[in-house]
Amino acid sequence: MAHDLSDFEEQSNESYQEPAFEAFMCPLTRQVMHDPVTIETGQTFEREAILKWFRECRDTGRKPTCPLTQKELRSTEISPSIALRNVIDEWRTRNEEKELEKACSSLNLQSEDDTLRALLFISQMCQRSPGKKNLVRREGIIPTIADMMKSSSRRVRLKSLEVLRVLVEDNRENQEELGQGDTIRTIIKFLSNEHFQERELAVSVLYELSTCDSICERIGAVYGAILLLVGMCSSKSENIAAVEKAENTLKNLEKYETNVKQMAENGRLEPLLTKLIEGTAEVQLAMAEYLGELALANDVKVVVAEQVGALLVSIMKTGSLPAAREATLKALREISSNETSAKILLQGGILPPLVKDLFSVGARMRLKEVSAAILANLVASGADFRSIPLLLLREEEDDKDTTTTLLSEEVVHSLLHLISNTGPAIECKLLNVLVGLTGSPATVGDVVSAIRSSGATISLIQFVEAAHREIRVESLKLLRNVSPYMGGELADALGGSSGHLSSLLRVVTDGGGGVTEEQAAALGLLGDLPERDWNLTRQLLDLGAFRALASKLVELRRGMIRGNRHVAPFTEGAVRVLYRVTTLLQEESEYVEFAREAGLAPLFVELLQQMNSGLDAVQLYSAMALEKLSLQSRRLTVVPDAPAPPSGLFMCACFGGGKALPPPPGTCRVHGGFCSLRESFCLAEPGCKAVERLVACLEHGDARVVEAALAALSTLVGDSVENATEGVLVLGEADGLRPVVEVLVANRTEALQRRAVWAVERILRVEDIALEVAADQTVASALVEAYRNGDARTRQTAERALRHLDRIPKFSTAFDSTSAPKPRPAAS
Repeated sequence: MAHDLSDFEEQSNESYQEPAFEAFMCPLTRQVMHDPVTIETGQTFEREAILKWFRECRDTGRKPTCPLTQKELRSTEISPSIALRNVIDEWRTRNEEKELEKACSSLNLQSEDDTLRALLFISQMCQRSPGKKNLVRREGIIPTIADMMKSSSRRVRLKSLEVLRVLVEDNRENQEELGQGDTIRTIIKFLSNEHFQERELAVSVLYELSTCDSICERIGAVYGAILLLVGMCSSKSENIAAVEKAENTLKNLEKYETNVKQMAENGRLEPLLTKLIEGTAEVQLAMAEYLGELALANDVKVVVAEQVGALLVSIMKTGSLPAAREATLKALREISSNETSAKILLQGGILPPLVKDLFSVGARMRLKEVSAAILANLVASGADFRSIPLLLLREEEDDKDTTTTLLSEEVVHSLLHLISNTGPAIECKLLNVLVGLTGSPATVGDVVSAIRSSGATISLIQFVEAAHREIRVESLKLLRNVSPYMGGELADALGGSSGHLSSLLRVVTDGGGGVTEEQAAALGLLGDLPERDWNLTRQLLDLGAFRALASKLVELRRGMIRGNRHVAPFTEGAVRVLYRVTTLLQEESEYVEFAREAGLAPLFVELLQQMNSGLDAVQLYSAMALEKLSLQSRRLTVVPDAPAPPSGLFMCACFGGGKALPPPPGTCRVHGGFCSLRESFCLAEPGCKAVERLVACLEHGDARVVEAALAALSTLVGDSVENATEGVLVLGEADGLRPVVEVLVANRTEALQRRAVWAVERILRVEDIALEVAADQTVASALVEAYRNGDARTRQTAERALRHLDRIPKFSTAFDSTSAPKPRPAAS
């Protein structure tokens, strides 16, 4: 029957000792003496035993006597029996050596109980006499015990770990002996064991080994050792003593820099930061190099910036050796890649020396590259660079310093100059700096002004054809940021004979699979260019851009192109570019034919279904495009010839002699001709879902989308259609009347109010609808509000609507000045 190890130790009283001589035994304790002493009668006892006897005599009021002879003693003085003690020690040593030999023999036996008894004996022997630890080592037993850590028996494994801890405690030679081979790796494996006793004993052994400097490096060299120790330190389920051992072990391992690096890699940064703060210049350099190689979490970057950010900036300012500067800059590059930590570095004064190094003529290009990356990180933090002064040296003005900022024209000119005269890596980072500066409305104007004054527009556009993709992407982002301020200049530079427009379109249309960031950025730029630049629109048509983009959007809708995070900006840019076609439908029939061929109207209707995707601009421009397409329906519809009246009959409807003939079957009820969404852009075509989807957009959160959708729907009830009443009915059949009225009642913006008042007035021209709406007080109140506060045109429209609701009387035309009788001429 198996027992727990604790039970075994309690039951294991068997000794390997042979009987001792009687002279070795204390008469009082009947145990072999350790410190024999002799009293007045010549009898020998264990020191502590005879002293206890004398105390008992004194405490009971008796005179001291000899415990064996009962003779009274004149004196209680005792004398050490040195000769006997030496003989006993020699006997004990010889006996323990024999017992140790037997224990060693038992370790190799198959019996688990014999093995445990042997291990227990070795442990007790070494605890009684620490000097015996050396005897165990000389007997070559340590490797045997170490092998037992691999036993299939948990009791044997636990006891072997316990014995090893005893053997290496405060014994450098045994530590070195145990640290050989793969023993350390075996001990470390226990740290991930599910059994808590094995973990606790293993970390205790590891701590004892870590007190030996030469073994610290070996522990750190075992893969995963430091990570497991760090994990134990942060564990809430471990025994407090085990956590303390793990902490102390890690502190011992900090003696070696490679271990410190591993700790930092596993989230324990304090040792590295401490060495960086307190170490020599050489140690600081090594720690800075390590810091630059780490991939830090964002919250850790903040901690590092707070603790050593100012120190690193100081080293960057004063360091003269290129290696030290490079190591420091790389560390700062890693730390600055977080918004909060970047702002801490800016407060620590990093910007002036950084920009100075960047513009320095003698600086190495590799250092410039790292400096450019740091500057890009700092700009991405969104800090106010207008308030951060720079001190730049002007050599041409008697070496006088001048205070400026990162947004000053001189500094931006220098950045633009570097972009055109450095390698791809630096160019890319500096373009990223300008992208960050132009991404804020507060600073984009300064950069645009500097680009214009330096004449760098053409140079920046040329980067769209760069060999490196990252440079192309950053240049496109920059151009898009400045396009609202210099769109005409960019359109002129891209168009013409430069070929840049063709290159831009190749980026958009080339490649398969998913959408790339470069494609999305290119379309974003094209979509931002002025819509009224007809020459650019003509070039895009001639280059096949519109046809290619329409096909791309169809493929995206059908799932033929793999989706990713760039699909949304790509779709938005493509829709904005295609919208340009609809602005010229009235001007040239070629654009109408293309819109029919490419099926733009059905495509824009499909694109309205973006309600939950966050693509507000896609819905906005799709609705705007449908408005312009729908306005062409009246002239594009094919109106059939009127049928001739029956032969021999003549009836004049003017005099009630007949009724108007019904429209031919198959014609559009709104436009009076043969219509379709694809050919005549008719939104009222049954089954095309155009009206329903535009109505759905009336509930959009963006007022611009609501206004565009309402404008598109209004084309069905305007004066340009054959039958506006039917347009109102089409809107009603799509459940669109109430949403239109609710837009009026909501009164979100002035422009939307103007549009809603016009649409409601058109709807109220249908008498039945007006009667129903008249009962809704909120509609009348909204119209009164528009009548009171709107502009002149809105007031007039609101007045007509209120008349439909009988809120304003319809005065007789007899009072109209235009119908009043003219005065007679005066008599001569």
